[in-house]
Amino acid sequence: MTQTVDQIKPGYPLFLDEDYQATITNKRELSEERADQAKLDETFEWTTTKEYQELNFAREALTINPAKACQPLGAVLCALGFEKTLPYVHGSQGCVAYFRTYFNRHFKEPIACVSDSMTEDAAVFGGQKNMFDGLENAKALYKPEMIAVSTTCMAEVIGDDLNAFIGNAKKEGHIPAEFPTPFAHTPSFVGSHTTGWDNMFEGTMRYFTLNEMEGKAVGSNGKINLVPGFETYLGNFRVLHRMMQEMGVGYTLLSDPTDVLDTPADGEYRMYDGGTKIDEIKDAPNAIDTLLLQPWQLPKTKKFIDTTWHQPVSKVDIPMGLEWTDDFLMKVSELTGKAIPDSLAKERGRLVDMMTDSHQWLHGKKFALYGDADFVMGLTKFLLELGAEPTHVLCHHANKRWKKAMDAMLADSPYGQNATVYVSKDLWHLRSLCFTDKPDFLIGNSYGKFIQRDTLKKGKAHEVPLIRIGFPIFDRHHLHRMTTMGYEGAMYILTTLVNAVLEQLDRETNEMGVTDFGYDLVR
Repeated sequence: MTQTVDQIKPGYPLFLDEDYQATITNKRELSEERADQAKLDETFEWTTTKEYQELNFAREALTINPAKACQPLGAVLCALGFEKTLPYVHGSQGCVAYFRTYFNRHFKEPIACVSDSMTEDAAVFGGQKNMFDGLENAKALYKPEMIAVSTTCMAEVIGDDLNAFIGNAKKEGHIPAEFPTPFAHTPSFVGSHTTGWDNMFEGTMRYFTLNEMEGKAVGSNGKINLVPGFETYLGNFRVLHRMMQEMGVGYTLLSDPTDVLDTPADGEYRMYDGGTKIDEIKDAPNAIDTLLLQPWQLPKTKKFIDTTWHQPVSKVDIPMGLEWTDDFLMKVSELTGKAIPDSLAKERGRLVDMMTDSHQWLHGKKFALYGDADFVMGLTKFLLELGAEPTHVLCHHANKRWKKAMDAMLADSPYGQNATVYVSKDLWHLRSLCFTDKPDFLIGNSYGKFIQRDTLKKGKAHEVPLIRIGFPIFDRHHLHRMTTMGYEGAMYILTTLVNAVLEQLDRETNEMGVTDFGYDLVR
């Protein structure tokens, strides 16, 4: 194999070179107990049938690509949204390496997060000593102003008590008694990344406000609180800031990781940048109200704010699409007395104009989609507004109440009559559905590319192209900077959807002299 500098190639097409192909062939012949190609093709074809789908949907003991991650991942993202805060995971080093690389691949940024590297001895004797050393070292090395502690499976299985361990670390002088250390128990074997975000957020609010409510009065600071939930589109934080500023509203965005996850390349490394300040957390109970922008994913937060802060926690849906953005802005106006400015009214009008321009291309197109509960619900709502038809709507970690709300929303629209909502189902279930009841497009995160590849293998007519909207997006760059909330976000989603439809139409009509009667310059 050549080692010359001028022959350096990426993996594709490098492995098509003759010497690499020979190596691969030898490996298969000498080392693999591989079934013959005919058997592989036969089995593949069987997995595309209705018979296999019925067996697939009957399985109970196995999950295949569930379209969710574990609790500590969400806890880490939540912690990154607070000023000069270091996420700290009480658990094994390997787990934290996973969280960091997962976010690194999505955001294309270095992710600050530490663990106390629990190993086998900690699993037997408990991890308090690891926490003593870990907290002391993390504070000394990385100089945060707050450390937010969460847990992994190992710590939860052996029953480590974070409150006691952190308290003992302070008593023994490993960190100062006054040093902020909010925490949350985030067992990886229950819930999902959205549960972990909710737990960490509630734990942070509890740490700073539970015993500090004397003198607090709802509405006394004249602001509203916005809680984003597990949100990975950095443009959404920016659009929320912009809309509130254009309305002249006093507000606090509680957990805003925008700056630390999108730092400039200007020669200065920023381990900490931006984020919600501790003083803003302490002042949050004085707000008029707290609006949860992903309410299905924030039940623990809602309960705490309702019972401890005694705020209304007025109901809003995720502000995606036209109607739910309208509802969100009108609720903000109602709470604050601030009028919706002409700038936002014009922006709304531009969205309506775009919807009018593009409706003929999206009308009747069938979409399967998957992702987190509030995101999937907001995207489904917008598809209905566009005249598109959701067919298979999947959220692995949603509950029965969410499914009931989704079914009601779909039943209320002429475009939702043929949709089926799935909870506790995974992407292998969705793969079967894409073969037996083919949609025109699939919307979701990068993992859907395997479904697109499999459907294409059956034949071009069976291919279900993937439109990448969601989390994580590993195999495309800079989409995490886009916006899915507000009118601006609806414009981005609409642009993405309609151009995917038009690109597919070009691919289907570009055979010269055969299909190019539809290969038009003007769409």
